Amino acid sequence: MQRKTLVTVHAAVIGCLINAAAVAGDASRTQQAQSPNKQAPADVAAQATAPLTLDTVQVSANLDRARNALSPDTGTSQTVFDRKAIRQMPQGDNTPLNQVLLQASGVVQDSFGQLHVRGDHANLQYRIDGIIIPESISGFGQTLDVRSIESLKFLTGALPAQFGYRTAGVIDITTKSGAQLGNGGSVGIYGGSHATLEPSFELHGNAGRWSYYLTADFLKSDIGIENPAPSRNAIHDHTDQLKTFGYVSYLINDTTRAGFYFGSADNRFQIPDNPGQKPQFVYGDISDFDSSVLNENQRETTRFGVFSLQGHAAGIDTDYRVAVGQRYSSVRFDPDVIGDLMFNGVASTVGRVNHASTLQMDFSTPLGESHLLRYGLYVDSERAVSNNDSLVFPANADGGQTSTTPFPIIDDHRKYARTLGVYVQDQWQLADNLVVNYGLRADRYGAWLSEGQVSPRVGLVWNVTSGTTLHAGYARYFTPPDTELIAPTDIALYQGTTNQLPGDKTGDVKSERSNYFDAGVSQKFGRHVTLGLDAYYRQVNYLQDEGQFGAALVFSPFNYARGRVRGIEFSANYDNGPWNGYFNLAQSRAMGKGIISGHYNFDADELAYIDTHWVHLDHDQKLEASGGLNYAIDADTRVGGDFVYGSGLRRGFANTSSLPSYIQLNLSLTHAFRLPGIGKMEGRFALINAFDRVYELRDGSGIGVGAPQYGPRRGIYAGIVKEF
Repeated sequence: MQRKTLVTVHAAVIGCLINAAAVAGDASRTQQAQSPNKQAPADVAAQATAPLTLDTVQVSANLDRARNALSPDTGTSQTVFDRKAIRQMPQGDNTPLNQVLLQASGVVQDSFGQLHVRGDHANLQYRIDGIIIPESISGFGQTLDVRSIESLKFLTGALPAQFGYRTAGVIDITTKSGAQLGNGGSVGIYGGSHATLEPSFELHGNAGRWSYYLTADFLKSDIGIENPAPSRNAIHDHTDQLKTFGYVSYLINDTTRAGFYFGSADNRFQIPDNPGQKPQFVYGDISDFDSSVLNENQRETTRFGVFSLQGHAAGIDTDYRVAVGQRYSSVRFDPDVIGDLMFNGVASTVGRVNHASTLQMDFSTPLGESHLLRYGLYVDSERAVSNNDSLVFPANADGGQTSTTPFPIIDDHRKYARTLGVYVQDQWQLADNLVVNYGLRADRYGAWLSEGQVSPRVGLVWNVTSGTTLHAGYARYFTPPDTELIAPTDIALYQGTTNQLPGDKTGDVKSERSNYFDAGVSQKFGRHVTLGLDAYYRQVNYLQDEGQFGAALVFSPFNYARGRVRGIEFSANYDNGPWNGYFNLAQSRAMGKGIISGHYNFDADELAYIDTHWVHLDHDQKLEASGGLNYAIDADTRVGGDFVYGSGLRRGFANTSSLPSYIQLNLSLTHAFRLPGIGKMEGRFALINAFDRVYELRDGSGIGVGAPQYGPRRGIYAGIVKEF
């Protein structure tokens, strides 16, 4: 894993944007070369390049370096996955993005494809070429396709002032570029166990001032969501997922580039059934229902488009990037009306729709020999719609059913939310081997509540020797709630029904505020081995968490009054000729106390206990580990594998117990071969959960946990890719 310096910046005039697009110049800044999963000292030097002729490849490369100068990643704990590292994973380009991130230190897996980074629930920010992509409504479908990634930087820790809102981890993706790849593409097909079939294609190229990249991937499988039973094959668990991503770029001149990014995901899921469950209610004259034939379904849709203008204004020696974006995201859960009424006392058609419009502006200006000024703003306007159309039975004060005839309840809400943030940060090179970074960001969020905060950031990186790097940082964070998830519930509507809520107390979800401290060291041993150690502590007010409190697999946010999170991470990397490997081990503890919003989702006894005790968050896991090893037999053949280990997530009353530990090992073999008249092709064989270990991620108990989920059983997959 790589460590880099924390960067922060002074404010400057945003008005330079008006003239910037028209000004031709030549400056751009280089960033240190990076290799996958390597600890490396920070390199914050800037380097100007000479003016270029308008050539697609040369100018694009020059502008990419300038773009990197706008995206500081120093002073943070960083893991880099380049194209080689992704291809060496057992499933290669068919690896879901969340499975890639599980190979970074401090990342814990959960059900429905969720990830928890350093004790946080989600709170992840996605960037494509430095541009923030508005988050979609949380679900279990993957929106972004790994196939389009040239490299991925995963940042955690005390982040620079440029990074706000979602700060548990920043996934900064550099996409493949038609300007660099040239004209061509690939087609592939992958499939195997659980009726899995995944065709895909890529197309890229450049012509004159234009370059482009396009990819599409379709997945069908009978293991869409984690199985609620330990059986090898889940019941009613089919999924169809279509993902597309594209990028079109036009060089206006030697220092200015316009680009348009677009993508979509349309994911459909059957909700898997858990056989052997007993109905709790009676529907009409029906008193029994086979839980293995429930027919619940969920659809998740996301579409986004972002226009960007990026370049260099020579007159004021400033790199700039302006991006304007739109995102549409929706989730719809369709119940099995009779079955859900009989098992849960409520059958809800749940819909969430969110439209977001964004503006992002980033600038970078060198000030003399020792300072690099970065500054910018981010604006987000959202319209959130939540629909909850339910059927329920009448009930008495004790919740007992008083009629077998259901009646409808409509609980719909609409809300507008606006976010504004500005930042300024200065990267001060005190000596050749010492950098101090300091800055501020100011944020304002308004929806159900109007809140804001000014957040200082500071950090330093000291390259003690050529092989030893120390870093330390402090960041004040302000984390607004996920607007797209907040769905106010009219408690009174459900009084006297079989969906009556445990309590009648409620409160608006508040923005989380935290103080984050991070320190670490990386040490190289010779040319082949790098070790790293990182420790962090986070003190939180209004700690945010999420839970599944209904039958629909849609999460709802709530706050603990206080929180405290701490941990330590170790990483090791080895790279020597045909061998390369890595190992991560992390210990963490995430606790909360006192519920201050969403009280109605909790039973009175549990609510009272949490008010007077520090409790583990449901996603808290004491130990996690990951690692991988690869060996190149020859130029065309490689074998390898990776694993994930967890000591078990929380369960039971107020999360007072934990699940058993688990380990999953995945293996792979890749081989390139040539066929007459067709040319070179690459074949892949993957064995997932090679030892077929049965393990439980969730058992259906714990705060905000709706159902049990098991990890995947052993699967055998194969694929082939042909480039053209």
